[in-house]
Amino acid sequence: MERTVNGPVVQAAARLQQRDDKAPARVRIWDLPTRLFHWLLAACVLGSIVSAKIGGNAMVWHFRLGYAVLTLLAFRLLWGFVGGRWSRFASFLYAPGTVVRYLRGASRDDEHHYVGHNPLGAVSVFGFLALLLAQVATGVVADDEIANAGPLIKFVSGATSSLATGWHKTYGQWLIITLIVLHIVAIVFYWLRHRRNLVAPMWHGDKPLATQVPASADGPRARTLAVILLLACAGAVAWLVSLGG
Repeated sequence: MERTVNGPVVQAAARLQQRDDKAPARVRIWDLPTRLFHWLLAACVLGSIVSAKIGGNAMVWHFRLGYAVLTLLAFRLLWGFVGGRWSRFASFLYAPGTVVRYLRGASRDDEHHYVGHNPLGAVSVFGFLALLLAQVATGVVADDEIANAGPLIKFVSGATSSLATGWHKTYGQWLIITLIVLHIVAIVFYWLRHRRNLVAPMWHGDKPLATQVPASADGPRARTLAVILLLACAGAVAWLVSLGG
């Protein structure tokens, strides 16, 4: 009698244990420095676009936000080598063939593509970093021939400054706006199509994952290193801007 009663109970408990073992575990993917970089960069880029459209006295903030963007980009380039595991470039540096297979849908079932940046997201990240660096580089030597000129304009010829100004005010600006729109569309698409929330993990840092993966280091040591790197980048940008004085 004891077997007939306890048998189903034991089996049910075993099934529940198996279900718990397969339940997604929350893993720290995005460390705090990466998350702060992401949201601060978004705010600074949007502020730069708005201030450029307003013009006039708002251009003072356009320059300030541009320097902030350069500081953040310099930090991210360094953090891409010494930051948390999933923030390092090595974790999402995919071969071109992998990106092509992902676009064709051949490797979209690979759970590791949903840990950090998937192949398409990686292309977006590198593209965004390169485009923003180009935008800042042209901005510091641009001249609107009215009241605003980049701090390093004296180091380039008039022809170079003219080309930089043309890129900065037209192609570069609109490419950045296009990437922002595509980024938002991708977030909405992944939520509606795959029920994957890409915003929440970038807010609190954790992702529920069925696959066992190592977490990113996000303790006091990593955060202290991030502060040191950010201050160093801010100092380097301040020094660079001062050269134009």
